[in-house]
Amino acid sequence: MGFLRAGGWGAPRPETRFLPEVLPKPSLRAWPSSVVPDGSSVTLRCGTPTRDVSFALRKGARVWEMVQSPDSTEGQAEFHLPDVKSSHAGEYTCEYHRRGNPHVSARPSDALLLLVTGYLRQPSLQAHRRGPVTEGQEVTLQCQRPAAELGPVMFALLKAGSAAPVQVRAPAGRETDFSLRNLSAGDSGNYSCVYYQARAPFRASQASPRLEIRVAGNTAGDGLEKSLALTGCVGGRHEHRLLFRNQDQCQAGALLG
Repeated sequence: MGFLRAGGWGAPRPETRFLPEVLPKPSLRAWPSSVVPDGSSVTLRCGTPTRDVSFALRKGARVWEMVQSPDSTEGQAEFHLPDVKSSHAGEYTCEYHRRGNPHVSARPSDALLLLVTGYLRQPSLQAHRRGPVTEGQEVTLQCQRPAAELGPVMFALLKAGSAAPVQVRAPAGRETDFSLRNLSAGDSGNYSCVYYQARAPFRASQASPRLEIRVAGNTAGDGLEKSLALTGCVGGRHEHRLLFRNQDQCQAGALLG
């Protein structure tokens, strides 16, 4: 017995195949930062351009919380972590699926490492150089942790107002260097560093005293060269500020923190 098809006998009908829907991978970000002091509140935001979805937040392999996205042009969910402690530290991912169809789901987001500071001794942060640095040059900041018997650790350079570390590096002994290249006005700000355990429970140190970097611009006719001002804390609560007016003049003062 043959197979019936349009135009005659003998050939099977072509099969109709439905390809599964491919959903874009979501993003996961922390606000105000992924590195926060003990007792802070953190919001983890999971987002996707896909509408009408349900989100899940995972810490490691465990589902932490599930929410539905509000009615909007895009899907977004916020997961609030109030009064964070060391137990909140770890790697988080988020994922989502179609409402009413959990079998249509997206790949998990890239992992976000949440660090809660204040559980290890404070490191120091200093610049390798002093004096004027013109825009476009490089400054190296060295973060050093106290002597202590610890397992594998990592160092992170932080900038106030940034939601994620500026750089993360492995140590060389008890210290590591962070290089800030091609400096511009956008690099101005207050910097600090922390070190943290490279694996669970991811305990993190208290943040170092801050180091302020200011790249001062030049306006036409003012005779002021672009320069770098470094503000650092050296022990206690005393803060030392170097203000570089031009290539020949520097003013240095001490400010009580």
